Amino acid sequence: MDDDKLTYTITETSRAVGIARTTIYRLLSEGKLRGIKLGGRTLILASSLRELIAASPAAVIKISERENP
Repeated sequence: MDDDKLTYTITETSRAVGIARTTIYRLLSEGKLRGIKLGGRTLILASSLRELIAASPAAVIKISERENP
């Protein structure tokens, strides 16, 4: 993510975070992500996106060792 940007389009947000556009709209409707309407476009506030990422729990990934034949 570009630290200088104030907002991201839905597509930019989707690509930057790796989640579907529908998920972004759901997060907006749930109030978990803040956006604005400007010129008919929905823009995601960069600060809101950073807050959402920072508040999200870290994933625990378990890697099992393979048995050697």
